[in-house]
Amino acid sequence: MAQGLYLYCLARLNRLPPLPLLGPGVDGRNSLAVAAYQNLAAVWSPVPVEDFSGPEAEERLQDLTWIGPRVIRHQEVVAGVMRHSPVLPVRFGTIFASLANLEKVLERHSDTIAGFLARLTDQEEWAVKGMLDRPGAREKLFALKLAQEAASLGALSPGKRYFEEQRLRAAGDQELQRWLKEACRKLWADLRDYAAEVQERRLLSRESTGSDRDMVWNWALLIPSQAAGGFQARIQEVNTQYAHHGLRLEVTGPWPPYSFCPALDMEPET
Repeated sequence: MAQGLYLYCLARLNRLPPLPLLGPGVDGRNSLAVAAYQNLAAVWSPVPVEDFSGPEAEERLQDLTWIGPRVIRHQEVVAGVMRHSPVLPVRFGTIFASLANLEKVLERHSDTIAGFLARLTDQEEWAVKGMLDRPGAREKLFALKLAQEAASLGALSPGKRYFEEQRLRAAGDQELQRWLKEACRKLWADLRDYAAEVQERRLLSRESTGSDRDMVWNWALLIPSQAAGGFQARIQEVNTQYAHHGLRLEVTGPWPPYSFCPALDMEPET
């Protein structure tokens, strides 16, 4: 059975603990290993190549009972390395045919990798998702509008008042979008004070998130470690401020910096 080298992440060699690294690889059997080039380390483990390539592998990669534990183990390995060194995480399923091929990639991209690890020293990726109770937010804005228009509405006949209230309700979506745009502008400027870098990410559907709220923002922030406490405290303040509007910020992290990684060609030159 042919063996491949499954790659997890790249790190600084002099920041890693003494070898061997603790824990098995994604297959649950083979141990973790390290390939080195100068002060760069590639954390990998042996895997059967047929697990990830070929017709049977395509079927396995669609099976959550097979792929789920391996994705979790991949993330655990990267998180474990991140406790010692800044990391450049590699996507799940990156496999090399030989140690020589892996070393060629390390050598070719050494400047980019080293520069990235230097930039990421003492930085953490945090995910910030804006989750909106849209019906509840509409009702809050409608109630606010009714209160603002109470005097003029009270002067109308019941019939005219009904139609005017319906007009105000129908304008609720546009009002909500204006409010969200302004809230987004303020929050973006506010959170940028804590972040070295920010990336906007794709919005996910309710089916993907499993939430009963709509995702209206999805940001990745690179936060200096010393600023993480203040950042989290500010998030709590924002959630208190916007709770009555039906808006909540969901924050997770720290994560390996997937959102800020450079694109590397992982194919060795022949």
